[in-house]
Amino acid sequence: MDILQMIDRLEELLNESRPLPFTHNVIVDEDRMLDLIDQMRVSIPDEVKKAQQLLAQRDRLLAQAQEEANRTIAIAREKSDQLVERDQVVQSAYSQSEQIKAQAERDAQMIRQEADNYVMESLRSLEMEMERALTQVRNGIRTLQPNSQQEE
Repeated sequence: MDILQMIDRLEELLNESRPLPFTHNVIVDEDRMLDLIDQMRVSIPDEVKKAQQLLAQRDRLLAQAQEEANRTIAIAREKSDQLVERDQVVQSAYSQSEQIKAQAERDAQMIRQEADNYVMESLRSLEMEMERALTQVRNGIRTLQPNSQQEE
């Protein structure tokens, strides 16, 4: 269940609770409240796991990009070494290998940038969801705090 749905259920539980006369206090079904809190404890780590999975995915993409760049560089060096043996083609081979190497580095950098952008967008979205949930929880606490202080 989504954390925002759980927060809505928590708010619904508070709204359904019976008020105590002449106070701002309410009687809350303890079992339902504890059940919701337990569900929230389970759900929030799932959101954190999703963020960790996104970071792991980013690392895999970076590793793949680096591996591809290394493979391309190795191929370029191999081709370059073969071409060096020929007199008239030496300069052309060196130039071509440098171009291939530069292109591989540009490709790797572009893949890294795209992976970083994807992860950043996902993390920002997760951050907004978690901030929204935290704000709702804090509002609920603030709503209940004056009631607790009046009881004292």
